[in-house]
Amino acid sequence: GGGRTATTINPDRAADSPGDGGKPQKKKMIDLQPPKGTRDFPPEEMRARNWLFGHFRDVARSFGFDEFDAPVLESEELFVRKAGEEITQQLYNFEDKGNRRVALRPELTPSFARLILQQGKSLALPAKWFAVGQCWRYERMTRGRRREHYQWNMDIVGVAGVEAEAELLAAITTFFKRLGITSADVGIKVSSRKVLAAVLSRYGIPDDAFAPVCVVVDKIDKLPREKIVEELTALDVAAEAIEGILAAMEMRTIADLEALLGEDSEAVCDLRTLFSHADAYGYGDWLVFDASVVRGLSYYTGVVFEGFDRAGELRAICGGGRYDKLLSALGGEDKPMVGFGFGDAVIMELVNDKGLLPANLKCGSVDDIVYPMTAKLRPAAMGIAARLRASGRAVDLIMEDDKKAKWAFKHAERSGAKRVLLLGEKEWEQGVVRVKDLATREEIDVKPEDLCN
Repeated sequence: GGGRTATTINPDRAADSPGDGGKPQKKKMIDLQPPKGTRDFPPEEMRARNWLFGHFRDVARSFGFDEFDAPVLESEELFVRKAGEEITQQLYNFEDKGNRRVALRPELTPSFARLILQQGKSLALPAKWFAVGQCWRYERMTRGRRREHYQWNMDIVGVAGVEAEAELLAAITTFFKRLGITSADVGIKVSSRKVLAAVLSRYGIPDDAFAPVCVVVDKIDKLPREKIVEELTALDVAAEAIEGILAAMEMRTIADLEALLGEDSEAVCDLRTLFSHADAYGYGDWLVFDASVVRGLSYYTGVVFEGFDRAGELRAICGGGRYDKLLSALGGEDKPMVGFGFGDAVIMELVNDKGLLPANLKCGSVDDIVYPMTAKLRPAAMGIAARLRASGRAVDLIMEDDKKAKWAFKHAERSGAKRVLLLGEKEWEQGVVRVKDLATREEIDVKPEDLCN
């Protein structure tokens, strides 16, 4: 379908239907709010969204990434993984008319993994892909958390070393700096799933308990200690192991981690190398080691990271990590993979808090307003508008005959126009158009053929 082909509203039906006694009854107004947890984007907010998405795309392309997309509606089985993940309990899922179980995607990574498997042997490695797409989760709403949001993902396939993580973190910090956000405003907590795996191994906790324990540990910043202890106990984790886990999760230096796990530990080696790379890139001051960061998704296998505002007023800004085993969980052959997700809601809260949204987004971005002062000059105005548009300028042609010059100039301000082109009968007879520059307030007469210069 390339256009409007069907509607459930009958345009021929009278707006007012007859009631008792044949008198028209006014229709009850529909609910004008979008469904709970979703958003409308009227023009001013759409301009802000496009500004944000433009930065997402510009940063990704500046790092050599290719854009992809996938359907918002996916097969449910793509998202139903190991039990205990919060995300699997938040799916917008249903049976379609063909009796297929489907879901609105809650995140982009599984769709990305499906596309990577679809490419098969033809995929040239390393592959660097990014996407900006809408995601849906039926969850409790808080500041910066809605039931639909847009997410920017960048993912790398085929690089086993933490050089891939370092490159992604460089992209994230580059993005923050483009917006005017500094390392004093935002930090990135970094750890590794291998830290918790080593601690669990030390206490003899079986491998199949790893993912459920990660889900609980991911709540350490959100729940009181006694609740964390209660949930770990429910997973049959012994009291001594719980104390060991919680003590390990309180570590805030790699030196402490090395003292616990030894200098030959994979986690220690990965993190030391990553922090060294961060210094080489010049963003070392953004990173903070925090052993409690494990991320809530079961597929992470190595380094994990999470962006946070240093004032502590917002939820996580972004997050990601390494997920080398996801493809086999989907029936394919594993490849080294690492990526991040960066939602639009929390970052816009921060941008607004800090007054970083450009003032020019409050109005449109029209170059020229073309204003024929009489109906007789409308054909000439149409021709001028067409030539200006063909030259690449954004042009708003005033289409009504009853608009006064005062209205036209007010409209130009609202539209963010740079010039107003007035077609008056006297000037047109002289072969010129009156042009007013709205920045300098100067007016000059210009020949129609020179308006594009």
